Amino acid sequence: MTPAFAIAVLLTLGLLSQVLTLASLWQRKEWRWDRLREHLRREGAARELFGVTRPTLVAAASVLNMAGFLDARAALTLLTAALALIVAVQVGMRRQRKPTWTSKARAIVATAAGIDAAAAVILSEFLPQAALGLPLLQPMVLLLSWILWKPVDAILKHRILGKAAAVRAQFPSLTVIGITGSVGKTTAKELLAAVLGSRAMASPAYVNSEIGVARWMMNALNNLPQGVDTLVVEMGAYREGEILQLCDIAQPTIGIVTSVGQQHIALFGSQEALQRAKGELPAAIPENGHVFLNADSELCRDLKSMTQAPVTLVGTATPVDLLATDPEEVPGGIQFRTGSQLWHANLPGTQNVTNALLAIAVGQYLGIPDTTIAARLRQFQPLEHTFHVSTKNGVTVLDDTHNVSPQSFEAAIRWARAQFASPKVLLTSGLLELGELQEAVHARLGIAATTVFDRAVFTHATSMREFQQGFGKPCESWSKNTQPVTQGGVLVCVGRLPQSVVTSMLPPV
Repeated sequence: MTPAFAIAVLLTLGLLSQVLTLASLWQRKEWRWDRLREHLRREGAARELFGVTRPTLVAAASVLNMAGFLDARAALTLLTAALALIVAVQVGMRRQRKPTWTSKARAIVATAAGIDAAAAVILSEFLPQAALGLPLLQPMVLLLSWILWKPVDAILKHRILGKAAAVRAQFPSLTVIGITGSVGKTTAKELLAAVLGSRAMASPAYVNSEIGVARWMMNALNNLPQGVDTLVVEMGAYREGEILQLCDIAQPTIGIVTSVGQQHIALFGSQEALQRAKGELPAAIPENGHVFLNADSELCRDLKSMTQAPVTLVGTATPVDLLATDPEEVPGGIQFRTGSQLWHANLPGTQNVTNALLAIAVGQYLGIPDTTIAARLRQFQPLEHTFHVSTKNGVTVLDDTHNVSPQSFEAAIRWARAQFASPKVLLTSGLLELGELQEAVHARLGIAATTVFDRAVFTHATSMREFQQGFGKPCESWSKNTQPVTQGGVLVCVGRLPQSVVTSMLPPV
């Protein structure tokens, strides 16, 4: 093995560490360029793509070379040794980030590694000075790999969606209920699945994309248990046309829209585009189907004009078809009335009244007795990390860390205001993908929270500055030294937060 080849091997390993880190980030954004772009805009592209250490090492090696202290090969050897040391430390401390090894991730990472290996071998031998810049080209290498695989990915995706639609067509009498909304769709889906009981199957928690739904539907329909005549399908989207594509696969006969808010508005481009996207579900429901809308959300109520199917409006204010009165939070959940019927749902937050109403309305439409619906709502078990309340280490914890929107953030503030325990501490990462509304929304939330929370702790500096404008008092930037909540207090966790961060805010047992 020649010295140049040995350097190329070590350099490839050092570059692979960068590729794994970047692939992990992009996979969390579902390999979507629009979501990655918005993330980089918010977090800072330079820091997220390159970090600080590697550009510093490249600059140092280049300066030593250009100043004449080291020739190009010696400078490359020094850089390669430094990169190898970083990899060794990251692996040794188990801090190397990497994607979940799906077939797509394996293909993209392997192709990027192949490109790097070829470049490292050629440049190390013939152009060692040019090889110094390879660590700064890794975002482009990963992007090139993604582009190379994109046609194959599109073909495979088209094939999977086509197969799913063909399997669905084999069950013409099946009732398929599609659920979408800016907020609340997962909770509404779980509530409805509980109300329908053994006659229904629901898509797994947080599976709401085209490929995820297609694969689940194929598996569910190919192994349909006896007695199941209904599928409940959650439908998510980041731009217009995606819910329509889900409807082409699932062919829903009942549609539910929980709300139309501002979630992911930066990706849709405008409030109008977001509303049109959510309206793709009601528009896809056939005339002999039925649509259920949350009338408390004005933009959701307006979707009534986008369907030819009969529509049921639910809400807490007239005019609606199913009206909830006297909504309140009580021990063990929420309580409200429809006419003379008293309902109790085992989940926190009065914002969930409309989600429960939607489940009740659909259950009644499908012929389930009110007594059965009421019993199943009382026995409902909410999902963890989705507006879930528990007691940990003597602290009442509201965990809404799977996803967050302006509406759910406001709901968390209202829930905290109704609690009598103290102190009340907010732990949050802030909101994502709000585009031009980012600063105004955070400032508005800060105003709403100022009389509620004793402390506000942020894991994201930009969101903290924006929130602090309305909060009117200093917020804290989370670190391992941040003081935990004292026993007897309330911890409200909102936004994408690692559970290790949440745990760090709890007092020791």
